[in-house]
Parts: sequence; structure tokens; C-alpha cells
Amino acid sequence: QVQLVESGGGLGQPGGSLRLSCVASGSFFGIYTMGWYRQAAGEQRELVASISSGGSTLYADRVKGRLTISRDNAKNTVSLQMNSLKPEDAAVYYCNKVTPWPNWGRGIQVTVSP
Repeated sequence: QVQLVESGGGLGQPGGSLRLSCVASGSFFGIYTMGWYRQAAGEQRELVASISSGGSTLYADRVKGRLTISRDNAKNTVSLQMNSLKPEDAAVYYCNKVTPWPNWGRGIQVTVSP
């Protein structure tokens, strides 16, 4: 059973930067298209960025140009560099496959405040 552990995050200022990381246990990480999701208070979880096994990336319109997803298959990690933070980026962030494994990690809180 795959385990996903997110880290990083915390408090960022508007216009500032944060970096999130996720480590996945198990084999064959490199073959999956991985994504970063977020869930703001009172809202549904949404996919904001994805990266294919070959490194092709896709972003939700609201984060395009500000968030950058990357991966290191040798380390089973996927990262999210968050620049030009906006208050609406505040959420709990999760990593998972684009077709998610059923067991999600605990997520990591991102707060954006002056």
C-alpha cells in the first residue's frame, strides 16, 4: 500500500514563496502521472498541477505561471514550488496520482497572510 507524506508549507506572505515536497513509498513511482491537489476550507479538493512520467506538466489556470511542479523519480519525490503567493492559495495541499490512490496522505497546510 502506497504511503504519501507531504512536507514543507507553512506560512507565506502574499507575493512570497513556499516549497512543498512529497515522498511516496513503494515501487514504480516513476511510471505514474503525479499531481498536487489542494483543498481550501469549505471547498472540494482540486487538482492544481500534474507531471507525467516523462516530465510533461499541466496546471490549473488559477496557478499557471506561479506554481511549478517537479519530480525526482530516483527519490520517489514530487515537489511544488509556489511563487507569487496569493491569499487564495491558502489550503491543505496533497500529492497523489492523477487517478488517485485511495489512501491520501495527511496533507500540508499552506497559509498566506501578511
